[in-house]
Amino acid sequence: MSKSQKELAFLRDLTVTKDWTDRFTNFTDKHLKLPKEGNFLYFNAGTLSHALELREKFEDEVNLVCICDNAELKLISEAKSNLMKARIKFADLKELESESFDEVLADLSFVRPNEIGEILDELVFLTKKGGKITFFLPTAGSFGEIFSYLWETFLDIDLVEKGAEIEKLISEIVSISDSEKIAKDAGLKTVISETNNEIFEYETGKDFISSTLLSDFLFPVWLHFLSKKKQNKAIQKMAQLIDNESDQLTFRFSVKATLVEGVKK
Repeated sequence: MSKSQKELAFLRDLTVTKDWTDRFTNFTDKHLKLPKEGNFLYFNAGTLSHALELREKFEDEVNLVCICDNAELKLISEAKSNLMKARIKFADLKELESESFDEVLADLSFVRPNEIGEILDELVFLTKKGGKITFFLPTAGSFGEIFSYLWETFLDIDLVEKGAEIEKLISEIVSISDSEKIAKDAGLKTVISETNNEIFEYETGKDFISSTLLSDFLFPVWLHFLSKKKQNKAIQKMAQLIDNESDQLTFRFSVKATLVEGVKK
């Protein structure tokens, strides 16, 4: 049964932030140079965990504004901010004016690849000339182990005709060079990137398919072209294949966590 946006928001806060988002933000923190003043926008702030950490590090002269991914995540974030008495403002993308921010940080880790360019265009619109935009996302080479098992699964359950959908999943993930090009096309210069290989590990195939990250956030998007019944059949079969071939070893998959930054022309 599909979960509501409210349920997904709580799951995002309770488990996915730690299992997924923290991988990207911890890597980002190693490269992000904190501003000493000005207006700072955090786009797709999730449930505010990283934004609150940044607020603690920022000087008082930095004004932090957050845009949350959806209304349910915003409710959780606002409650956290009020509880912590954090100096954070919340906004919706459409209500912000052009060239309002000196710096922007964007979490694009759950954004569909074909939407990245449009989002960057909007963020560049909001950034002052000479302002910096930083974003992070998974890039090509991510999830390869999972997609390999999906291929095998589709063969086993007579879904060979859907193999093109897996090819599409693989090919649509932007490469590092593509992410840099998208940034340049959006109007950024001096574009650079950094990448870190993140390993996700599960004791069994069942643990893997049962994890909130996969069962509620990734699989529904990846397998949208299948009915719910066929999705469940494919996922269960994949877990069986993983356990049959694991030789009592854990199952691992890797993600290329990539950070891209540039300056508005």
